[in-house]
Amino acid sequence: MPAAAQDYPNRPVRIIVPFSPGGAVDGPTRAVAQELGRRLGQQMVIENKPGAGATIGSEMVAKAPPDGYTLLLASQTNAISATLYSKLSFNPLDDFVPISLIGRESAVLVVHPSLPATNVAELLALARERRGSLNYASSGNGSGQHLFMALFATMADIKLTHVPYRGSGQATTDLLAGTVPLAFPGLAGMLQHIKAGKLRALAVSGSKRSSHLPDVPTLAEAGLAGYSAYVWLGLMAPKGTPQAIIDRLHREVTAALEAEPVRRYFAEAGIEAAGSSPAEFAAYFREERDRWARVVKDTGAKVD
Repeated sequence: MPAAAQDYPNRPVRIIVPFSPGGAVDGPTRAVAQELGRRLGQQMVIENKPGAGATIGSEMVAKAPPDGYTLLLASQTNAISATLYSKLSFNPLDDFVPISLIGRESAVLVVHPSLPATNVAELLALARERRGSLNYASSGNGSGQHLFMALFATMADIKLTHVPYRGSGQATTDLLAGTVPLAFPGLAGMLQHIKAGKLRALAVSGSKRSSHLPDVPTLAEAGLAGYSAYVWLGLMAPKGTPQAIIDRLHREVTAALEAEPVRRYFAEAGIEAAGSSPAEFAAYFREERDRWARVVKDTGAKVD
């Protein structure tokens, strides 16, 4: 075992979050990182590096020294980018070592209250009436928000116009203002706005209803049989990171997910904790990559 792995960590550890602050995965990452830092005895530094469907931040980690001091917060966007982008300077799967899944949550189909649609059926009728002039916001090209809506539109046989933003924060600001009336973001970041009446929830993307929004149907219940998609997050390290470091990080992430502050945060945000072994995470990532590759092909989704 290399000496560097034996005394790991002996300085702060960076977690690169390839999204803007305040997004669906940013908050839970910080909650887990705080507990993880306490367990490792070192500060966990969160660095937001958004842009280009999570590829900017991911490339930073792929090319970082494989010493356990630069980690990647991966999500479904990484799996999407693996096929949506035809040319990448790194491999979204092979250039990383999975550590553990962290959690998952449903996305929620929301509209601004000014839009005359109170359920999915009314939204579909409105979209057909407006014939492509109904805009939806996303946190960027290739993001989960982009592909979740592209899949919805394809399955519902409607046409919507994609308005990509540089991160969830800007997209949410315009969504709340009604500048763009429709979006499909992660549930956790939208709960406060939905409960305050600033946004109207029409459906959730998961296979079951959210306990936080028990009256809001799943898309499958609303008529799109077979629709199921989740926002998920997990931790990865650069390829070549010593196995001893991966094992240590896996143990501590698993323990962090059981800590009371993290359990409370996840429960309040409607996030399902999903700790896994590195091998399980690797298999799950491959499944997600292949699944979204089919969606990219079937929907004709592209980088605008």
